[in-house]
Amino acid sequence: MAADALTIIPGAVLRNLSDKLYEKRKNAALEIEGIVKQLATAGEHEKISAVITLLTNDFTYSPQANHRKQGGLIGLAAVTVGLTSEAAQHLEQIVPPVLSSFMDQDSRVRYYACEALYNIAKVVRGDFIIYFNKIFDALCKLSADSDANVQSAAHLLDRLVKDIVTESDQFSIEEFIPLLRERMNVLNPYVRQFLVGWITVLDSVPDIDMLGFLPDFLDGLFNMLSDSSHEIRQQADAALSEFLQEIKNSPNVDYGRMAEILVRRAGSTDEFTRLTSITWINEFVKLGGEQLVPYYADILGAILPCISDEEEKIRVVARETNEELRAIKADPAEGFDIGAILSIGKRELNSEHEATRIEALHWFSTLLARYRVEFLAYLDDIFDPLLNALSDPSDAVVLLVLEVHACIAEEPHHFHHLVSYLIRTFHNNHVLLEKRGALIVRRLCVLLGAEKVYREFSTILESEIDLDFASVMVQALNLILLTSTELGELRSLLKKSLVDSCGKDLFQSLYASWRHSPMATISLCLLAQAYSHASCVIQSLGEEDINVKFLVQLDKLIRLLETPVFAYLRLQLLEPGKHTWLLKTLYGLLMLLPQQSAAFKILRTRLKTVPFSENIKRTSSANPYSQILQVTEDGSRNQDTQNYSAINFPSLLLQFENMQQQHRNHLKGQLQSRKSASAATLSQEIQRYEEAHSSSLSEISRLPSGAPKGIS
Repeated sequence: MAADALTIIPGAVLRNLSDKLYEKRKNAALEIEGIVKQLATAGEHEKISAVITLLTNDFTYSPQANHRKQGGLIGLAAVTVGLTSEAAQHLEQIVPPVLSSFMDQDSRVRYYACEALYNIAKVVRGDFIIYFNKIFDALCKLSADSDANVQSAAHLLDRLVKDIVTESDQFSIEEFIPLLRERMNVLNPYVRQFLVGWITVLDSVPDIDMLGFLPDFLDGLFNMLSDSSHEIRQQADAALSEFLQEIKNSPNVDYGRMAEILVRRAGSTDEFTRLTSITWINEFVKLGGEQLVPYYADILGAILPCISDEEEKIRVVARETNEELRAIKADPAEGFDIGAILSIGKRELNSEHEATRIEALHWFSTLLARYRVEFLAYLDDIFDPLLNALSDPSDAVVLLVLEVHACIAEEPHHFHHLVSYLIRTFHNNHVLLEKRGALIVRRLCVLLGAEKVYREFSTILESEIDLDFASVMVQALNLILLTSTELGELRSLLKKSLVDSCGKDLFQSLYASWRHSPMATISLCLLAQAYSHASCVIQSLGEEDINVKFLVQLDKLIRLLETPVFAYLRLQLLEPGKHTWLLKTLYGLLMLLPQQSAAFKILRTRLKTVPFSENIKRTSSANPYSQILQVTEDGSRNQDTQNYSAINFPSLLLQFENMQQQHRNHLKGQLQSRKSASAATLSQEIQRYEEAHSSSLSEISRLPSGAPKGIS
């Protein structure tokens, strides 16, 4: 075959084909082109094949660089030009050697390979398509070539190939997409530009459905948004914007696969990538409809963190998307996974960002309102995290958590669980009780009803074994009761305790746990206008009951007596004859206060304004501040004692005294334990001292007989 070719092409032509002078190479190529034209006209295709084989073996695959770059490649291009319309049947011989030259170590060979293939492509045009995948692979590599001249030649060839592809009806997008997908995560900037360029060109061809294959390379485009090159970021963004516009105008879009990609990219560390991802998600939520139902949880998982993003644009789009998503009323029967949504909400409750935690709670409220039965089916998984959220440092979060709990607590056992947990939490965290207790209790009273909440607290605290905590908790609840506007109706009901069965039941319910604190008990009696019993409680107090803590609580009560809450009590002092037990109670409190305290002066000033009538006689003793009330025997005029038969106050007093005795015994036990611990510590110190002293004496006794004086 090679011998036949040598007879066809003169030796001088072959020598000139690899000559250093360009003119000689050019003339040799033209002569080969003419010879091939004659052979083609004569139908001598076997001889043409022989010529191609000669050029391939002796030149293109030659170990000599000049033969490869200047002989074989120019010769193969000349053969193609000579064949013109008949070149297609010889492409299997012509193209592979040229493609292999793209991998040559010599940059000049790679350059001439680009030039040769360019000339070949110009001749064969559409017939060239069968080699597209291999040519695309070669161009992709050449786009990142280390030689600038090779890159430039590759760009020219690339433009020609794009022109051929856009006008061809033989191009297979199905075969091309795997090639594209494999290369989309390449980091080289030149390759990235090359790929985006091809995506843009193919998308512009009406007959090529790039949108249908978008999920295959969408992730790669998003990956380019964080490229260090501004130009690449711009090109990728432009391509994505065009695709998003096409999605808006297309009736058939595979939202599901792309949603998965967008969710991943929404968590990118790159700000621009996050913004673009969340923008796409926003459009998908508006357009996707039922297709996105199975992906709602994943989408929510991407949106909620972005609500707290550092970039305002991202926060705005994320909030809008969140509202759009929450407005959609999906049907669990159609794939709406409530459990998955709740799982995302549960996860985001631990977010370090307040805004995200708040939105997670809004989702809990929404799901609970729309799908209560389904929501409660997952309650075991989320109830504890919701309870833990009550310790959140944000007041706004705590208030929302309470709203969710209030909805859940419509079932009695959930309500009991909630209040029990709160008491347990306050027990373990006194700081939370001090700083957040009032907020939590007041909000619960608004959401669930003050009477219901206070009755439950009282019932649980009645059996509290930690007496110190029970006293502290009751004092806190009592202070909230006396000061909060939200509990106004509850106070009004307690005022009717002596004349109304509902008030009586409430009074007795609260009394069961209020007896843990003497001052809380007295306050409750003052609210209920059970002044006689309040006086008896004061009289029952022993020396050990009147300590610093007691006086602090008493000081608070005296100041509260001057607030609007106790305005009715102060007005009753205008009729001392009808409310002698009230006077006796107030004087009893006065006698417990240190005379130099501010509370003593406040209460004494108030009592001085009482307009005493004939029924009440004041007698002064040696102490000018002491006042002794002498109650007349006309009980019919004393309204304090009316309706007392409705409540068994002697029994309540006995219960109070028993509880206070338990507190006294508990306090004695604590003191005894401290003394025992101190004694044990002292004993251990003495023992260690004696052991150390004994060791020193033993060392001295072992000294030799000639020891210095003073050591013997």
